[in-house]
Amino acid sequence: MTDAKKGLTYADAGVDIDAGNRLVDLIKPMVRATARAGADAEIGGFGGLFDLKAAGFKDPVLVAATDGVGTKVKIAIEAGFHQGIGIDLVAMSVNDLVVQGAEPLFFLDYFACGKLDPEAAASIVAGVAEGCRESGCALIGGETAEMPGLYKDGDYDLAGFAVGAAERGTLLPTKDIEAGDVVIGMASSGVHSNGFSLVRKIVEKTGLAYTDQAPFLPFMTLGAALLTPTRLYVKSCLRAIRDTGAVKGLAHITGGGFTDNIPRVLPKELGVRIDLTALTVLPVFKWLAAEGDIAELELLRTFNCGVGMIAIVKPDGVQQVLDILREGGETVGVLGEVIKASGDERVVYDGHLELKL
Repeated sequence: MTDAKKGLTYADAGVDIDAGNRLVDLIKPMVRATARAGADAEIGGFGGLFDLKAAGFKDPVLVAATDGVGTKVKIAIEAGFHQGIGIDLVAMSVNDLVVQGAEPLFFLDYFACGKLDPEAAASIVAGVAEGCRESGCALIGGETAEMPGLYKDGDYDLAGFAVGAAERGTLLPTKDIEAGDVVIGMASSGVHSNGFSLVRKIVEKTGLAYTDQAPFLPFMTLGAALLTPTRLYVKSCLRAIRDTGAVKGLAHITGGGFTDNIPRVLPKELGVRIDLTALTVLPVFKWLAAEGDIAELELLRTFNCGVGMIAIVKPDGVQQVLDILREGGETVGVLGEVIKASGDERVVYDGHLELKL
């Protein structure tokens, strides 16, 4: 059919359907690379499928998580480096799944922008696919939304959605966490994906550009250093859970830091005592603390300070858990123990962080 009248098109309104189709073509090979038992990781349909029986589950409980990466995307946009942000997106959800003892099964992403740049968007999805491969989950779908007028050209935002499963009766935390259990910390890779509104405020205060050398890390730009992707703890933690039977609980240290996240996995009458001298504070946090004049307790409630995941472990299983986590590539150490809570104080700190650069 021929339309003799030349009217407005969707492209005239700022939405390029052809660019969206090009993006799908660019990312299909990346998506296929995330295939696993239960999902073929093909995209293009109206929904993604997952077969729990094919994945080997007999009586599963599904666990779901969703998150974004916050204002870290602003640094990625200004620095022009996008791939790592896709890993962040996956990590923020799948790390939350493993905290509950669940194996991540599949992931979906939502990408919203003002004007679609297929190559930049494909770089982000490449990071999403890498994060999915590293955590053993299939990327089975997603959505790209081009919304001129809501986002400026060049701006974008991300959201991620993950679903995992655990056999009934194996979920964490266990009900037998008690005083005397041991707190183990797993090192972070950097700031991960929370606290970036404060990070950006500190960078603005210093007058540094993201293309300048990082004051705390030679041979890297400030932007690249701050964009270090969130560590994925899935495979190492799943192995520790399954092979030892000694892991009673896990806490993903995100927004709220130690102070707010550790109590989330403890019975109300219990808390933890943390030896701050046992923490290896990463240089980025020392720099942020110095430049922002951040008080120690504020630092501990805003950032991970160098520990991205906490495990609550039976005392007689500590060495086995430490060994397995190290074999899985984690840098780990004992940070403290579970104690009886004193009123509303659920996290008690001994000593002080080493914050000298």
